[in-house]
Amino acid sequence: MPPFKLKDTGDFMDADLKDSLKNFLANSAAKCKILVVGDVMLDTYYFGEVSRISPEAPVPINHVLKTKNTLGGASNVAHNLALLGAHTSIAGYIGDDHHGQALVDLLLARGIDYFDLVHTSKPTTAKIRVIGGHQQMLRLDFEDVTPFVGIESDKLIQNISKQIDEPESLNAIIISDYGKGACTLETCQRIIKICQSKKIPVLVDPKGSNWQKYSGADFITPNLKELNDVLENPIQNVDSQIEVAARYVCKKFNIKNIIVTRSDKGLSIIQRDKISHIKARAQEVFDVSGAGDTVIATFSLAYAGGIDPQIAAYLANLAAGVVVAKIGTYAVSRDELLQALQ
Repeated sequence: MPPFKLKDTGDFMDADLKDSLKNFLANSAAKCKILVVGDVMLDTYYFGEVSRISPEAPVPINHVLKTKNTLGGASNVAHNLALLGAHTSIAGYIGDDHHGQALVDLLLARGIDYFDLVHTSKPTTAKIRVIGGHQQMLRLDFEDVTPFVGIESDKLIQNISKQIDEPESLNAIIISDYGKGACTLETCQRIIKICQSKKIPVLVDPKGSNWQKYSGADFITPNLKELNDVLENPIQNVDSQIEVAARYVCKKFNIKNIIVTRSDKGLSIIQRDKISHIKARAQEVFDVSGAGDTVIATFSLAYAGGIDPQIAAYLANLAAGVVVAKIGTYAVSRDELLQALQ
């Protein structure tokens, strides 16, 4: 494959470069082995129609027409990677309940290696959404966000260490933090230190204001709100302010590079010696949920495959553009991304 060089940081890329990206997705992505660590979740949707009010209480009655289970949280990151063709595995915690079984069934169906999941006495994190027509009516959350420590955390690290030590080495590890207890400071730091010793890049999708737990990570991919969560004075969605804030948090938390997703303004990638602001792909936006998962999955796959980070960010931005045009949690496929590259 020819070397990747950035010729433009906006929407235009020359035909040769696009052909190289297509070749990577079609032929080389399958050689990349990536582990996702974090808060695995099940997303369940009940789709129906509402035509009357209950006689029992003043609430609408939703006649359910369809039920859909999807992979959420860290599981959705893994789902994106698998659909893009990567050799994908996942590590985290699930409960011995019907939500956990439904989640494992989905992972199995997508070809994602789930044997590093640790079974616990806590419930599997699940979000149940009730949709009437095109309107979300209700959400039910099943979760226990108490941090996983002690034996459970040790077991997770053991599983991850075994995979790192396998002859076919990992090309990258993604930490997908949804604040549900899997990504504690101790767990994240143990993972990052192990990966540093093995020269395996670590990429983080953060949550909350304690970014010290991500210290030493190669890349972090917050959205604007998440970036503001760690700043004393919130910034606006302006290039110059993004640049200053990004440099500040990278220095403060010892993080090498940062990608800030900026909704309708696309994303910005700030490295030690390079800055690029990549415009959003112009289209109608239906739902931004899951777009961050798509960004870190696509970027990590491209970066793990040897693509220049600026080009990998362009590809990730393109993938996010596909996802926001869908309703609900959605994972972009290789064919969809190839089509977007046309």
